[in-house]
Amino acid sequence: MKTRTSAAFGRPADAVGPDKQRLIQRGALEWLRLLGRPKLKFRFDIVEVLLIEGEPPKLNVIENAFQMPASSTAGR
Repeated sequence: MKTRTSAAFGRPADAVGPDKQRLIQRGALEWLRLLGRPKLKFRFDIVEVLLIEGEPPKLNVIENAFQMPASSTAGR
């Protein structure tokens, strides 16, 4: 989930670039390793939250925002 209090710096999802995606993917792989590498379906969603003073919060869910690289799941 990414939150912004202004649209001046772009959409909240813009902050989930390649470096942050790799960090999230690494965390997911470690979590799966700790679980014994179960064969389960998963996806990476981004929830954008825009909090602008005087307005109701705006939420946007981006399903399947990015994928796990195929080489990362080989052997699972």
